[in-house]
Amino acid sequence: MSSLRKTALSGMVWTFIQQASSQGIAFIVSIILARLLLPSEFGLIALLSVFIAVGTTLINSGLSLSLIRTKEVDDDDYSTVFYFNLIISVVIYLIIFLTAPYIAHFYNQPQLTSITRVYTITFVINALAVVQNTRLTKEMDFKKQTIISIPSLIISGCVGIFLALNNFGVWSLVWSTLVKDCANVIQLWWWSPWKPLLRFKVEKIKQHFIFGYKMTIANVVDTIFQDIYTIVIGKFFDPTQVGFYNRANTLRMLPIRNFGSVLNKVTFPLFSQIQHDDERLKNAYKKIMQMSVFIVAPVLFIMAILAEPLFRFLLTEKWLPAVPYFQLLCIAGVFYPINAYNLNILTVKGRSDLFLKLSIVKKILILLVVIIGMNWGIYGILFGQLFMSIIGIFFNGYFTGKLINYTVFEQIKDISLLLVVCFIPAVLTFYFDKVFLINYHDIIRLVVGATSGFICFLFLAILFKLNSYFELKSILLKKNEFPWKK
Repeated sequence: MSSLRKTALSGMVWTFIQQASSQGIAFIVSIILARLLLPSEFGLIALLSVFIAVGTTLINSGLSLSLIRTKEVDDDDYSTVFYFNLIISVVIYLIIFLTAPYIAHFYNQPQLTSITRVYTITFVINALAVVQNTRLTKEMDFKKQTIISIPSLIISGCVGIFLALNNFGVWSLVWSTLVKDCANVIQLWWWSPWKPLLRFKVEKIKQHFIFGYKMTIANVVDTIFQDIYTIVIGKFFDPTQVGFYNRANTLRMLPIRNFGSVLNKVTFPLFSQIQHDDERLKNAYKKIMQMSVFIVAPVLFIMAILAEPLFRFLLTEKWLPAVPYFQLLCIAGVFYPINAYNLNILTVKGRSDLFLKLSIVKKILILLVVIIGMNWGIYGILFGQLFMSIIGIFFNGYFTGKLINYTVFEQIKDISLLLVVCFIPAVLTFYFDKVFLINYHDIIRLVVGATSGFICFLFLAILFKLNSYFELKSILLKKNEFPWKK
């Protein structure tokens, strides 16, 4: 097995362990907190998500991606980017601190002023760890990232639960986040052999900024419009509705992050190493896209079908209004990995100009869809989100097709059978649940319904001889080194 294949496979395994354990711990903590806190308290934190996401993107400035994709980097590069990120983080925090009252006024929630000023300290904290984390990603040292992330989540989770039990309300979520970020930074500095030198070279900033600034603009625009649904719901509805939407979105992202993010994290540095070989890049992209749909789609479909017993069992009756939100978001989530990988190709190819143009065009369309959807309330907004997840495949896939000779229609053809095989078990699970299990306890409905659905899915995968099934089986049995690298 070649060194690259070993590194890639090891990276995938450790990233999956990190994602599964991190998401598992975070999920358990969030379930406990959801039982202790009110939906409106989660909604208040969700209202700040766009500001946190935009600030984080600006602090990174796209320079981390530039460091990863640049083959030759030295201490001057790392140190310069480190100090640049730190300076930007302080500036952004001061801006947010001064504008916090206006944010609170926009949402008509006075308590957001103090929450915003404390919560966004995370900008400065995280800026201290961006480069260390980037180095580990570039070196594909995901084992160390796993070792670091798990204790941070456990410590912060315990703090959040303790505060919630002692009636700290929304502040339980605030302090839990800050503790997690502090623990993460401390461990990264402890474990990482690299420390910033007293060097700052303007030419290095210029070098990385040429690539990074376009990515930054695109990512800021993308971040704002990813959260535009939360912004609109928060502006025109009460925080409770924001809490329902946020909890539904968080739960549907669980399988996507547990697998989709694993591949995204591993494949970007991996794709970067074969970026000039279009045939290998196309082959790798095709197999990864199919693998992602094969794993994520059946999980999301079955979760959507069993949403009512799932929410009642995990979160109690008070969260049931979030069920229809969750079901629509699950359908939209099936297409999330495809869109993400298409954008990854643009980044790997260094076409940040196309990334930016594409981002602007899609955001204009999203804005139109949101404005139109508002006429039908929250459900109009949610159906608009579903529409954009589908139409995004055509926008993103068009440019990928140009760069690696893999058209959007070829991509759709390659996943169409997969989607059919995923959809059939979902329909059967729905029928089985509503006819035979409807009067049973929620845990029985979940276990029996999910088990029968996945057994049906695996049977169909074998019957239709899906390549993704046999490749995944080979990987798990360690019979295949890393199929999409061939």
